[in-house]
Amino acid sequence: MTRSILVVIPTLNEARTIDGVLEALQQDLPAGVRTTFVVADGGSTDGTPDRVARHDGVQFLRNPKRLQSAAVNLAAATYGRDADVLVRCDAHAVYPQGFIRRLVETLDRTGADAVVVPMDSVGDGCVQRATAWVSDTPVGSGGSAHRGGRQSGFVDHGHHAAFRMASFRQAGGYDETFSHNEDAELDCRQRALGAKVYLDADIRLDYHPRDTLRGLWRQYKGYGRGRSRTVRRHPGSMRARQLAVPAHVAFSIAAVLLSPWAPWLLAWPLLYLSVLGVTSLALAVRHRSVCGLLAGPAAFVMHTAWALGFFDGMLFLREPPWHRESATPLWDASALGASHD
Repeated sequence: MTRSILVVIPTLNEARTIDGVLEALQQDLPAGVRTTFVVADGGSTDGTPDRVARHDGVQFLRNPKRLQSAAVNLAAATYGRDADVLVRCDAHAVYPQGFIRRLVETLDRTGADAVVVPMDSVGDGCVQRATAWVSDTPVGSGGSAHRGGRQSGFVDHGHHAAFRMASFRQAGGYDETFSHNEDAELDCRQRALGAKVYLDADIRLDYHPRDTLRGLWRQYKGYGRGRSRTVRRHPGSMRARQLAVPAHVAFSIAAVLLSPWAPWLLAWPLLYLSVLGVTSLALAVRHRSVCGLLAGPAAFVMHTAWALGFFDGMLFLREPPWHRESATPLWDASALGASHD
C-alpha cells in the first residue's frame, strides 16, 4: 500500500511553464497519501525560484550539478528516504488531471516496479508543430511505443513517470554522468535486477519539442552520444529501429562519396529524401497547414544528428560494460551531506 509519494520536477529556466505544471500535478491527488513536491533547480536565472516560492508546500532544492539525472537523485536522497513511490515530471510537459493518482493505481494494479507513459508531441510555431507531427510517426520515431503509442503492456523502455522507490534505490538511481539517455540506461539496470517496466497508454502527456532546427540538432546529437554509452554499458540493449539510423546515415555518406564511380549507389539517399518529401506533403495535407512541409527537414535533422552523435560517442567516449554485481544502492544508512532550502 502506498503511504508516501515524492514528486520531483527538475528545472532550469522554466519560469514560463512551472506554474502550470505545479497546478496540474497538484489536482486530484491520491486520497490519504502524503505527497511531497520538490522542484530541483539547476541554477535558473529567469525567475523560476521566485515562481516556485509562490506555491505553498513545494520544496525548493538547489541542484549544483544542473543535470536532470542529478536533480532526481538528490531529491530522492534528500526528501524520499521514507517514500514508497517516486514520480518524475518535466517542467516542459502538459499533464492531465489525476496524473499522479493514476500512476500509483497502475503500479498497484500491475505489480510493476516502474510505470512509463506515452508522449504526444504538440507545438506552437511552425518548426515545433512540424517536429511534433513527424515525431509521432514511424518516420520520426521508428514506431517507439512511448512516442504516440496506443497499446499498454510491459516494455523495455519508455518515458519515465513513476518508480517504486525501493527499485529506484536498489538500481542506484540515475547515472549522473549521463546528460542524455539516462532514462534508458537506468531501465537496463532495473531490468537486469529483475524489475518490470509497464507502459500505460491511457496516461498520456503532451510534450513540446524544440522550436528551432538548431536546437533540435543539439538535442538529438546528445541523444545519440548518450545511446552510444548505453549500448556499450549494456550490450544487446540497442533495438533494430535504433541501429537502422546510424546504418542509414553511414551508407548514405558512403554512397555520396562513391557516387562518381558507382552512381547507382545514390538510389538509397534519393529514396530516403523522397520518403521525407512524401511525409512532409502528407502531414501538410492532414493538418491543413503549410508548416507540415518542415516535417521532412525536421526528421532529417533528428536522424542525422542522432547518428553523428552516436558515431562521435562510439569513437571518443569510453564506456566499460555494467555488471549486475556492481549495482550500488542510491543511498545507505548514513545521512546525506547535501543542503536544501
